[in-house]
Amino acid sequence: MKTLIKIKPKTYAAGEIIKIDFMAMHPMETGMRKDKDTGALIPAHYIDEVKFMFNDKLITKMVIWESLSVNPLMSISFKVPSAGTLKVIAKDNKGQSVETSSEITPKG
Repeated sequence: MKTLIKIKPKTYAAGEIIKIDFMAMHPMETGMRKDKDTGALIPAHYIDEVKFMFNDKLITKMVIWESLSVNPLMSISFKVPSAGTLKVIAKDNKGQSVETSSEITPKG
């Protein structure tokens, strides 16, 4: 699973609110779609949990179901307390997990 974190705006100061976008390249199969060639149901395979952490402290946790789109984009707003490390951990229903991090570096 490939992931991407994007922070907006690009420059910000401590105490300001930023937008954090997290995108995961994932098939998000519901288990209800059929294979075009065989007609068999494609097994469910979807992200079911995403955790946003700052300096190893949980900011928010999202519990997700099958109906989210392919390659989902999740966004949160976050008030920057200081410099630190943002970490996003995504886990799917098959037990696969990915961890992505980005440095939060306020200016001013």
